[in-house]
Amino acid sequence: MSTHLGRRGAMVSSSWSLLGIVLIVAATLGIGIWGSRSARTTSDLSAARQLVPEERNAVAISGEYLSAASFLGVAGLVLKDGADALWYPIGFTAGYLALMLFVAAPMRRSGAYTLPDFAEARLDSLHLRALCTVLVVVIGWLYLVPQLQAAGLALAAIVGVPYWVGVCAVAMIVLTSVLTGALRAVTLVQGFQYWAKLFAITLPAFVLFLVFLTEPQHQALDEPLPPVFQRDTTVHLDTDVRLQVREPVWLADGADTLYLQPGEYSMAAGTELRFPAGAATPVVSGADPNNADWLRPQNEGFRGLFETYSVFIATFLGTMGLPHVLARFYTNPSGTGARRTTLYVLVMLGAFYLFPTIFGLLSRLYVPQLLVTGEADAAVLLLPQAMLGNWAGGLLAAITAAGAFSAFLSASSGLVMSLASVLSSRVAWRGLKLDFRLVAALACLAPTLLALPEDNHDIARSVGLAFAMAASTFCPMLVLGIWWRGLTAAGAACGMVAGGSLVLIAVALTQFAGDSVGWWTTLARQPALVTVPIAFAVTYLVSRATRARVPDGVGRVMLRLHAPDRLGFFDGRLGAGAAEQAPTKGRHHR
Repeated sequence: MSTHLGRRGAMVSSSWSLLGIVLIVAATLGIGIWGSRSARTTSDLSAARQLVPEERNAVAISGEYLSAASFLGVAGLVLKDGADALWYPIGFTAGYLALMLFVAAPMRRSGAYTLPDFAEARLDSLHLRALCTVLVVVIGWLYLVPQLQAAGLALAAIVGVPYWVGVCAVAMIVLTSVLTGALRAVTLVQGFQYWAKLFAITLPAFVLFLVFLTEPQHQALDEPLPPVFQRDTTVHLDTDVRLQVREPVWLADGADTLYLQPGEYSMAAGTELRFPAGAATPVVSGADPNNADWLRPQNEGFRGLFETYSVFIATFLGTMGLPHVLARFYTNPSGTGARRTTLYVLVMLGAFYLFPTIFGLLSRLYVPQLLVTGEADAAVLLLPQAMLGNWAGGLLAAITAAGAFSAFLSASSGLVMSLASVLSSRVAWRGLKLDFRLVAALACLAPTLLALPEDNHDIARSVGLAFAMAASTFCPMLVLGIWWRGLTAAGAACGMVAGGSLVLIAVALTQFAGDSVGWWTTLARQPALVTVPIAFAVTYLVSRATRARVPDGVGRVMLRLHAPDRLGFFDGRLGAGAAEQAPTKGRHHR
């Protein structure tokens, strides 16, 4: 039996998977439109009337937070990098622990619905608010681009359409859901999407693991050998790749037969390689070439340790700065409710992240061809059909495809809603407030254009740069603004500019890094270990240098942030914005 891995690695039952995608999109839009009948006011849309129970709010937050990086990217990183990749799901989850400890309750008591709201209420500066608005857009776009790239990869793998068609199709679906008001019942929609994603990852994982246990004589994953092809396999390369060969391998390149000795080889896009059953698998540069190294953490020495700490700092501290995360906590009636919601989120995310790891482990055995093409993010989509190859595999592939599209829609729609809400209410041209629908279209158009060029970077790593940006900009402002009276607007602005500029430089450098391995590429791909301390230091030093400009009434603001809810310093049921209620110098009006 032979396997052909064609365009974008597709060997999937396209009819089953396409049906799953259509059903999940129809269900999402249908539930949103049905639920939005009771959402008639702006406050209903933005804060869900602040009457959402903690458990339901936690489900909605989890549904919005679990993006393509969680559903597809984690499994792809485990396939390529093994144990080192597990820091991504740990960091994605632990970020809510930092949110619960330092930010959730005070932010809820502040009454701030968005990060620019909090910046203006705490530091009494319209200029800082404008800077925060710009950074919200930048972070939102950094987060949106890999979601759309993952959608292009998924549709290409499932249906065989060109990559750009998948990107544009998902962008249109997201924009349609926002413009038609299908997301006005956002709590209901995001809650449904969490359960859909959890079902789409758990059922196939259980079934495939049982299949694995019933099959005899698998290759051991703890031996110092590369993964092998279990059957004759044809691989078509859609992008240029640089392959590492650890064990000698015979393969066919078109009509020629090649013998590859250990070393590195450059392969051009369009090359078709045929591997016989039992052949050792070459891997793209940067991936672990043998199973023993793959299972062993920190086999790259100090550079690998630097990358691990950088990933953890970015994900642990960056969660609080994502534009679509803090807004959900405004739906809690109190600070205590916000903390309880965060605790439920930790449990729900921890349960979810167990299963992409199973997909990554099994993919090392059954779809090693993804290590040749570099398209490891398609592992979740391709594994069911590779293991079963019958109608059951097609059904499981349809379920995983539906879950992947639920991940694209939930994260992308939530981000577009957040960006449009911030911009439509705060950005004016010649004194005229911009229409929400127009701003939503612009907020979706820019990342769509940025996502159109094909990018072979891992989804989870690309999303990690958005986390690094959030950790290097908003985290110092939030943590110091909540817990230190001495923060000034100048200090917060300088810290955000310093940290954000360094991360943007790193983002630009990653476009030139390619598959190269070295210190400067590691720093460019994972800059948080450097940029976050610099942002905190600049924020603190400039605030100390400008301590005469600490806002008046900071004592009352700090009391309101930290006073227990039962004292009644802030009545969350009023639904008023932070800037309206917070004591200021009287210069600014909302």
